Amino acid sequence: MLPETTERLSHGEPTWFVRDKKTFVMFADRHHDDRVAFWCAAPPGTQEALVAAAPQRFFVPPYVGHRGWLGVYLDVPQNWHEIAALIRTAYRTVAPKRLAQAPEAQPISFKFSESHHHASSVTGHPSSQDGLI
Repeated sequence: MLPETTERLSHGEPTWFVRDKKTFVMFADRHHDDRVAFWCAAPPGTQEALVAAAPQRFFVPPYVGHRGWLGVYLDVPQNWHEIAALIRTAYRTVAPKRLAQAPEAQPISFKFSESHHHASSVTGHPSSQDGLI
């Protein structure tokens, strides 16, 4: 569990907050389309790298995409270790420094699988097969 995280409905969807204030992940159940996904905060360059590398898995979400947030489709095969890493990264992107440095929020390593087209690590290196997020 990430420190000082809460979940509540926001705009009709389950949404996760740091200290009940700053959103870092929002579920999107057919929000503006017929897709199931989530939107998450992301470090600079991540959205562009992942959407370019794997548009079947990632997208620019409405409303928050212009701020660099990443959309992640959940109705296609995904690497769930990568999803967990993306959520930790989203948390660290918006959390205060002390919380972002907590052991529970630290990056996790994963290896991209062949079946997921070596999409990218969220460090912005689309050719990377190993990631630390």
